Amino acid sequence: MKIAMIGAGYVGLVSGACFADFGHTVCCVDNDPAKIEALEQGRIPIFEPGLNTLVADNVRQNRLTFTTDLTSAVAAADTVFIAVGTPSRRGDGFADLSYVYAAARDIAAALTGYTVVVTKSTVPVGTGDEVERIIREARPDADFAVVSNPEFLREGAAIGDFKRPDRIVIGADDARAANVMNEVYRPLYLNQAPILVTGRRTAELTKYAANAFLATKITFINEIADLCEQVGANVQEVARGIGLDNRIGSKFLHAGPGYGGSCFPKDTLALVKTAQDCGTPIRLVEAVVAVNDQRKRAMARKIVTACGGSVRGKTIALLGLTFKPNTDDMRDAPSLSIVAGLQDAGARIRAHDPEGMEGAKHLMPDIAYADDPYSCAEGADALVIVTEWNAFRALDWALLADSMAVRVVVDLRNVYRGEDVARHGFHYVGIGVPTPEA
Repeated sequence: MKIAMIGAGYVGLVSGACFADFGHTVCCVDNDPAKIEALEQGRIPIFEPGLNTLVADNVRQNRLTFTTDLTSAVAAADTVFIAVGTPSRRGDGFADLSYVYAAARDIAAALTGYTVVVTKSTVPVGTGDEVERIIREARPDADFAVVSNPEFLREGAAIGDFKRPDRIVIGADDARAANVMNEVYRPLYLNQAPILVTGRRTAELTKYAANAFLATKITFINEIADLCEQVGANVQEVARGIGLDNRIGSKFLHAGPGYGGSCFPKDTLALVKTAQDCGTPIRLVEAVVAVNDQRKRAMARKIVTACGGSVRGKTIALLGLTFKPNTDDMRDAPSLSIVAGLQDAGARIRAHDPEGMEGAKHLMPDIAYADDPYSCAEGADALVIVTEWNAFRALDWALLADSMAVRVVVDLRNVYRGEDVARHGFHYVGIGVPTPEA
């Protein structure tokens, strides 16, 4: 099957490469000539484990190509996926759908023969209706259908998620389009991936509901962690105790500095706005958004407290800047709020991240960057673990004890057992766990 993927960003590139690996012929389209040129030369603009090899293999097999020419790609395609950005709109937090609607207009002008147009981008309820209206208005004679097929990819594990999904949701209002989508995903039948076919609006809402629920789990355990600190309980044991209940499950119950990234912040905001506009506010999700925003700044205050109540003139070393490991994504990363809060309190910041420093330099040009964890920590008054990269899971605490000015560790991901770190003379502070004696 011939597929055109409109948008060669994170979702479009991963999805396009995986579809090509299934045996489909895929053309990824982007209006950024520099990005297309880089892709054609084998340079991948994002960091995602395994993506370089996947793209190179399928380009070599002539199953994956890149172009800025949307017209030719769409004209040759059986299915056209819209995978452009839907960032939060300034002012009201609603999803900015201008890129989706622009793509729909461009697709309309290029359609030939029966084509299924698929919204892969995360879009609010009713977006598919508007995409259909735009195309129908431009091309009344066109033979097409509009389908919703939300993505459920985790950054850092996207290829595995695509090839071994928990489920595939297809929102199609006619059987012909549903049959085409079943053929697109036929290679996954051997993996017995459940395919849920729903109405188009139901599929659109399913994506937002899923992300809001996961964001709620994260925020819930973070608030339980705060309570644990006050009553002397251990949030890791609480999380295990409730996670063993099959009705709850253990995933997304790891206390930390709050959620970030490209999905949860903007999708929870968009769901809140949609519900408010419909006169059915989702107060629980509204609270999740507010609590998470407050938590990120609260982490800076936690670090200040661990440093004796003041960080003015002190050097704070941060390990990890991206919102999660195995990605270079800095969007809404907790580190942004933490750095701002510490700088407001008068601290000097030095940071290291295995993949995120180039992106971070554009957002935080006024902090120092180090090549490795040890040069980052040298002479520092506190070491803060912000992102749980594997490279930070086996630090040499004896070496760090000798090189740091003050032995203070704030572990915002509970990577370490506090007593193990304290054994080297450190004052260890975790999230929702008892502070051991140094």
